[in-house]
Amino acid sequence: MYTLQNVPTPCYVINEAALIRNLEILRRVEKEAGCRILLAQKAFSNYTYYPLIKRYISGAAASGLFEARLAHEEMRGENHVFSPAYKENEFGELLDICDHIVFNSFSQWKKFRGRALAHGGSFGIRINPECSTQEHGIYDPCAPGSRLGVTAANFEPDGLDGISGLHFHTLCEQNADALAKTLAAVEEKFGKYLYRMKWINFGGGHHITRKDYDVGLLIAEIKRIREKYDVEVYLEPGEAVALNAGYLVTEVCEIVDNGIKTAVLDASAACHMPDVLEMPYRPPLVNGYEPGEKPYTYRLSSLTCLAGDVIGDYSFEKELRIGDRLIFKDMAIYTTVKNNTFNGMCLPSICGMDLSGGIYIIRKFGYEDFKCRL
Repeated sequence: MYTLQNVPTPCYVINEAALIRNLEILRRVEKEAGCRILLAQKAFSNYTYYPLIKRYISGAAASGLFEARLAHEEMRGENHVFSPAYKENEFGELLDICDHIVFNSFSQWKKFRGRALAHGGSFGIRINPECSTQEHGIYDPCAPGSRLGVTAANFEPDGLDGISGLHFHTLCEQNADALAKTLAAVEEKFGKYLYRMKWINFGGGHHITRKDYDVGLLIAEIKRIREKYDVEVYLEPGEAVALNAGYLVTEVCEIVDNGIKTAVLDASAACHMPDVLEMPYRPPLVNGYEPGEKPYTYRLSSLTCLAGDVIGDYSFEKELRIGDRLIFKDMAIYTTVKNNTFNGMCLPSICGMDLSGGIYIIRKFGYEDFKCRL
């Protein structure tokens, strides 16, 4: 068994106890609201934990064939899929392994409707309520010109034969008030069609397991929609399942001072935590503080050649030294699913932390993992 202080670096460590805390909250929502919750695998696909997750929630949601196959093989719960478009040579397998298939447009539904109805299953249309509730344009499916979902102007009521559900996904790391606002827009524009449906999927982006999340409002909104339209309600959070349930452990390899004290780490924002640059955001760090808050401030960067591969500026109570360990928090989500080997950087090992705090290695990576992708 390892600890955070001696595990090989760089290394992701998934905290099983934190996962369970999140899953207990999600199970409470399922039971009290009478809904079904699915893991959005685009945020967390570490299938070692799928049997654990399946004990608490109903299944998984996929964004394409490979995620759908992973859920089918490893979780064996409900299996839902949505994609902006489906490929002819993949659709048959999706029919075989998915319970729900959601289409992004009526043209996609018309293209595959014959095969879908002949096979059987449950099929839905993604709608776009054109109700933006966030500031991150890159993650806003309701931004002007978005390709995601059917707007009210393009909705085809005569094309609903064989469609049993509606799906929307508009949120990103948001509270239940944003969902309530979105539901008002959904009902205004699409409510009359909901009476014809068997289910509605509220999508993801619900930060249900965050400390300040209004779980009561979420449950009330789910119950209201269920009772008003007599539909089953699905949610597919990703971050909420593994929020604050992982670390990225890294080591200081060098310290450079060219006007800014910079600690060069064996972890990379560009390779190992891409959302740091895409969002952008500054990840939380154990014993790391705001710049200037403590006596010693450093810019944390990496071994890559990318000048902008900067994780952020942090201050510390003590000077950093080569060989020191740094531990980033909330590194279970959008890390292992998005990391890459730019510059030939090795992928971090994936480890688990059991309920006693002991750390064990799930998987290591090396040169062949870099080479086999090229």
